[in-house]
Amino acid sequence: MPIPDIRTPLPGPNAQRLIARDKTAVSPSYTRAYPFVMARGEGAVVEDVDGNRFLDCAAGIAVNSTGHSHPAVVKAIVEQAGKFLHMSGTDFYYEDQVELAEQFGQLVPIDGPVRSFFSNSGAEANEAAIKMARYHSKRPYIIAFLGGFHGRTMGALAMTASKAVQRRGFAPLMPGVYHAPYANCYRCPLGLKPDSCAADCLNFLEDELLVQLVSPDEVAGVMVEPIQGEGGYVVPPPQFHERLRALTKQHGILLIADEVQSGMGRSGKMFAIEHFGVQPDIVSVAKGIASGMPLGITASRADVMDWPPGAHASTFGGNPVSCAAALATIKLLRETLVKNAAEVGGHLMEGLKALADRHPLIGDVRGRGLMIGIELVRDRQTKERAVEERNAVVQAVFRRGLLVLGAGRNALRLSPPLVLTKEQADTAVRILDEAIGEVEGK
Repeated sequence: MPIPDIRTPLPGPNAQRLIARDKTAVSPSYTRAYPFVMARGEGAVVEDVDGNRFLDCAAGIAVNSTGHSHPAVVKAIVEQAGKFLHMSGTDFYYEDQVELAEQFGQLVPIDGPVRSFFSNSGAEANEAAIKMARYHSKRPYIIAFLGGFHGRTMGALAMTASKAVQRRGFAPLMPGVYHAPYANCYRCPLGLKPDSCAADCLNFLEDELLVQLVSPDEVAGVMVEPIQGEGGYVVPPPQFHERLRALTKQHGILLIADEVQSGMGRSGKMFAIEHFGVQPDIVSVAKGIASGMPLGITASRADVMDWPPGAHASTFGGNPVSCAAALATIKLLRETLVKNAAEVGGHLMEGLKALADRHPLIGDVRGRGLMIGIELVRDRQTKERAVEERNAVVQAVFRRGLLVLGAGRNALRLSPPLVLTKEQADTAVRILDEAIGEVEGK
């Protein structure tokens, strides 16, 4: 059966009925870019409640790492659910949580002994990282980066600097947070080129922020996304992370890598920070760790996680069913899917770069593995952001049976399940070609 396979006008009648019910009962704060109503999925293909089948390059916001309902993951979930659903690993013990902590400690790019704290989401994983950094260092301040997204709970939200709407109306936020420019080479605030730059955007952090605003010996940690996600799928040059690691070491500041969106194989390596050859002190993950089950992990050097019993905990964190799903996910990632993300991601990147040669609306194509951003601009010289055009492309590909999401103000993000095939990648490129041409008026 060909994919996509669109059989009704979108949304279909069944979808329309459910969306109408949702409108009266569910929080209006959710951002639904288009009227897709999920019924079932397999691999990188999803079907809506009217029988329309789509190619999924959103993966539940980069969550369904092993594809929809991978048989090995479903098997692990069912087997664990048949034993027990919950026992709270904060007060009791069970094997899958210990096994997952041991395996994750071997995976994470931190030398020496590693400990892991379990929670339910990326925001919670980052909240734990903030608390841990402050507790261990006995320092009050945290530095994050403009364009970064770290969650919507109050501590994580204070770190987030992606869109004003995410912060508007919730002040006062957690105090003690400063922001510095991220290395977005397509929009370098200094007008420099990556090949002639030593991550000079960090000069603000080193020469101004740490001199005029906060003393470095009072900074507990620096939280950074190795590749920015919500901010536009921005890939910094290697020297950015290299220099940031050197700076944090110089001042005894903990480096926190937020791998919630970029981790667990999405970038073609298990962790995106591995592309840059540096080791953080703390790593936070969620999203793809359990193939769609709620789970967050905050891992650190064992000596950093020195808080005592009762200092931090989570009733549902490390739920046994989620842990079972995570163990099955890690096995699949190790065996084939990280490699597939690198290979198919490279193939997809080639196809998208070829599109840029034909479509002036495409200003930049960037990414690693199956974490790819396409920035749309109205003029390649001025780089005027094509915000409305980006939104129109999202709708145009949806009508053709492809699910993608926006990122930043004017970028598209492609974050498909890591089971995506080269043939499916070619289908995504073909649909994007048609949709961008439509928006350009060709």
